[in-house]
Amino acid sequence: MKRILISLLLVASTTLISAQENHDQMVCSLGFTYEISQSANWAKGKPVVKVVQPGTSAAEAGLKQNDYIEEINGKSVYGMGMNELKPALNVNGEDAVVLTVKNLAGPSHKVLITKNCKLEGTITEDQLADAFSMYSLETTGDVDFTCPFKLVVTPDAINFGDFHTFAFASIDENNRQMETTINEYIKKALTDKGLTVDTKNPDMTVQTFYFFDKNPNYKGTTPQTRGYVYRYDIANSKMMQFPFMENANEADAPYLLQLGVRLIDRQYVPGRVIWECEANELLLNSYRLEDYARVHIPLMFMQYPYAKYKNNARFHVSRRSYNYTGISYDIDKLDYVVAIDEAGPAYFAGIRKGDIIEKIGRQKMNHSAEEFSEAYKHFISYTMSLRDPKTIYTDSNGFTYCMYWNPMNYAEVSDAVKKPENMAAFAYLYYFEPYMNLSGNNECTFTVKRDKTSLDAIIRPEVRSSATIEVK
Repeated sequence: MKRILISLLLVASTTLISAQENHDQMVCSLGFTYEISQSANWAKGKPVVKVVQPGTSAAEAGLKQNDYIEEINGKSVYGMGMNELKPALNVNGEDAVVLTVKNLAGPSHKVLITKNCKLEGTITEDQLADAFSMYSLETTGDVDFTCPFKLVVTPDAINFGDFHTFAFASIDENNRQMETTINEYIKKALTDKGLTVDTKNPDMTVQTFYFFDKNPNYKGTTPQTRGYVYRYDIANSKMMQFPFMENANEADAPYLLQLGVRLIDRQYVPGRVIWECEANELLLNSYRLEDYARVHIPLMFMQYPYAKYKNNARFHVSRRSYNYTGISYDIDKLDYVVAIDEAGPAYFAGIRKGDIIEKIGRQKMNHSAEEFSEAYKHFISYTMSLRDPKTIYTDSNGFTYCMYWNPMNYAEVSDAVKKPENMAAFAYLYYFEPYMNLSGNNECTFTVKRDKTSLDAIIRPEVRSSATIEVK
């Protein structure tokens, strides 16, 4: 487990930085990741924001995915590589950085981002939630998935930032209701990026094309055991199963579906297609185009204006919901409270920095990181039969036996969490879920030692949830 925890602390992030203060090594983050754009149509050679972590200063400042950075503390980023960007973002002695950023919404603007720092060697509850995610894959975990999108971008060296308004092409009266619904999803995707509708003199026209029908070449040999695929529903912030076939021959698919969107220049070279994304799916069952569009239009437009994949776009989703008490633990001594949020539930319940945690619930904490690790592995193996094989998927680390708990087995899962040999102390992170805690009472009892006195603290945690998705 220590190896797992250390790897979490050392996760490669372009915004993780170090600072030396009062001889204590600090690990800091600006709350976002970035990469240098290679796109001829959006921020070429400049850092483009990949992910903004919810709840961070970057998110509060309004930084958004696909924004690109023009200046750091007033200095142009032109010509900077990754080795130059990192120290520019980490100015010694400064608690914040001022970025000049640009997006589709309008002119360049400045944002002030404060660093989030903690002592090196501490581990927070959000990191522990990742480390112990097998307790609650329903709420926490990282997943990769691929969509069969074909993306075509104009070869002309134009800047997508010059297109600010749009209108829709004429609707087919025979499919008015469906096209109107699909257009609403597109409208939301574009307006969320800062574009506006202009029906009189738009910069570009949005055109859709689609097809859904039985496959005339279907051979009727689809294996009945073929599973569904998981993709991310952005609107509902959850992974969902779909009756789509991956890595299959077209002749094996009972149904075919196509949905495409074109953005057509109306301002500079009228009629020029500047961006087109087309999805082609093989389906096991009938599926409404409107339902497909609801989930996949937002995924398609994740590559506008910053396009990366011409074929088969790859996405990475990171989800977590966990109980937040405000305790930070010592990575070498997991029963030691190395820091505490003085506005958090644990502090309110009486926990203080420097306390030694003797027990969480009935689970003792006087174990090494290695012992916690072995017990966690045992728990995963011991409880595998309690999971639902219909929900099986592979996580982003390549573990192929990820499954949700079978609701019929929640009581047995809860019993397994309580067994001393499983050392499931950190299952408290998921006590709000019935498979961890059947009582439904989201309270955690921490027994702590302060000086020579043992104290019981009943903590009522705050459930914190976040989800991010990026084009890999």
